Amino acid sequence: MKRKEFVRKLESAGCVLLRPGGRHDIYFNPANSLKQPVPRHSEIHEKLARHILKHLGLEPETNGK
Repeated sequence: MKRKEFVRKLESAGCVLLRPGGRHDIYFNPANSLKQPVPRHSEIHEKLARHILKHLGLEPETNGK
């Protein structure tokens, strides 16, 4: 998944950028006060994307898997 697409998904779910970093940006979910680093790679592996969504308290999309 492209990083820009993933960040748009996080922001549309209500998450905000808490602070930028060199290799990771920290995103914060104000609904439940959880935060999680998001790598600054141009591509984010699907398994990692699901992990980040889960730890931010968001429900990852399931595509029949």
